[in-house]
Amino acid sequence: MSSKKVWLAWSSGKDSAWALHLLRGTDGIEVTALHTTVTEPYARVSMHAVRVNLLEAQADSAGLPLRKVLIPAPCTNEVYEAAMAQALSEARGQGVSAIAFGDIFLADLRDYRERQLARVNMEALFPLWHRDSHALAAEMMRAGLRAYVTCLDPRKLPVDLIGAAFDEAFLARLPAGIDPLGENGEFHTFAWDGPMFRNPIPVTLGESVLREGFLFQDLLPADTPAPAGP
Repeated sequence: MSSKKVWLAWSSGKDSAWALHLLRGTDGIEVTALHTTVTEPYARVSMHAVRVNLLEAQADSAGLPLRKVLIPAPCTNEVYEAAMAQALSEARGQGVSAIAFGDIFLADLRDYRERQLARVNMEALFPLWHRDSHALAAEMMRAGLRAYVTCLDPRKLPVDLIGAAFDEAFLARLPAGIDPLGENGEFHTFAWDGPMFRNPIPVTLGESVLREGFLFQDLLPADTPAPAGP
């Protein structure tokens, strides 16, 4: 029996990276591409704010083609859904029958994704669904997944955690009630090494900036000099 062709919604972070690892170990599933929403004016991954060249380096290291879904800034829901519909049409044309996501327990988001895919007769897959966040974080770290915090909500986390490595020390500093995987939007990451990659994607830390209530950490390829300080 032939495998089900799947595209993975790729955020550039740890959860989608781990979803890729698990999907590759699942019989009957073939991940054929990563697809990522990119804010076109900034050439960065939406919300995670990772530069497109680092996103492309991840796809190359994962050995998969990358489908960038370009959106403007600001972007209405109607414009976003139109861009996604075009991407899904392309996926269907390539024999893809399902899109996988790294969501863990946000039921309203899962319902939205399933409704949107049902409109085009496609399935939504959730390989991390309802996994315990603490156990899942430990599992990622044991397997060698390595990531940096690229965005955090300063109303929920100490600001000096921006740019921190996603490791045991980071988890130990999370305030009480914060999900260790940031599933409630407390933080986002960039995965740069792990079993889903053929080689690491080393980076250096650039500047951090507060924008629209969130603190963002710029990451640069390791061979790019960091911006000079003030």
